[in-house]
Amino acid sequence: MRIGLVGFAGSGKTTVFNTMTGLGVPVGYGGELRIGTVRVPDPRIDALSKMFSPKKTTFAEMSFSDIPGEHGAEKKGLSVKALQQIRDQDALCLVLRDFANPALEGDADPMRDLEAFHLECVFADLTPIERRLHRALKEKMPPQEHAAFELMKTTLEDGRPLRSLSPAQLDRGLLTGYGFLTDRPLLVALNRSEERAAEPLPTDIATRLRALDAAGLTLSASVEAEIATLAPDEQAAFLADLGLAESALARFIRAAYGLLDLISFFTVGVDEVRAWPIRRGTHAREAAGRIHSDLERGFIRAEVMPYAVFMKYGSEHAVKEAGRFQIEGKDYVVSDGDIMHIRFNV
Repeated sequence: MRIGLVGFAGSGKTTVFNTMTGLGVPVGYGGELRIGTVRVPDPRIDALSKMFSPKKTTFAEMSFSDIPGEHGAEKKGLSVKALQQIRDQDALCLVLRDFANPALEGDADPMRDLEAFHLECVFADLTPIERRLHRALKEKMPPQEHAAFELMKTTLEDGRPLRSLSPAQLDRGLLTGYGFLTDRPLLVALNRSEERAAEPLPTDIATRLRALDAAGLTLSASVEAEIATLAPDEQAAFLADLGLAESALARFIRAAYGLLDLISFFTVGVDEVRAWPIRRGTHAREAAGRIHSDLERGFIRAEVMPYAVFMKYGSEHAVKEAGRFQIEGKDYVVSDGDIMHIRFNV
């Protein structure tokens, strides 16, 4: 799963990317797309690892891409190349500047930048839609496809993103290969100065994000960069001084994980405690294939303990004694936090 970090010049996007990934991409480099793998924080994995003391603990991971934008003084928008790179992402994280930067002209205006980004994406989506509808005047277009493109055109002309259309309204199976930008899940990160790091999202931005079917949070890239240099025991004290319960970066990564509608199931033991990311709604047999193709091919059953149930009773034996141990077939829909053991035969 790839999540693209986007933002206009001076937003702090690359600082966020470097802090998450541990890479050292030069700020304002304006070069090629950079990709880094990020561990998804999960206190449940921490707790299970403490209980089993395994040889190895493996968290779920995501891939983040730092997408270069326009850095010229006369341009504030995203380049054609950047827009194409955005199309290749599964979801988008837009970093908005909400701090003073003497190197940039004008005051920070995150609402203006949010609207500018949204409009760029709307226009970028309208172009292929109008082109396809124009071709339909000369060549036969299946009625269902024609209706879908007309609906998308109307939606965008109303200023609404395509992600606002439900699966019942829009059959996305008809859109393969198009990569519409406003159909991508969107998370907005309001990047602030250190003294405002703990403030919530402004009401007007939160309201606008709901209208755009997007999620949002606040962070301070400079604070997160400083936290990353501290020892774990020093991080908690530093966060407390700022009035924060945890690193905003941890919230940011978890929010991005949820943006893709991903959940985690767990496998546990003395060799390894591991989180396995899957799409919400995945069935047990398909989930088994995430571990190994043989488990999916020879699937017999899944032995399941919900995380909360396991932690309540403290052991598999106690869960069985309480009658809470689940034996599930291939069509069982895996829930977030399920601890699973797959029985199979090949």
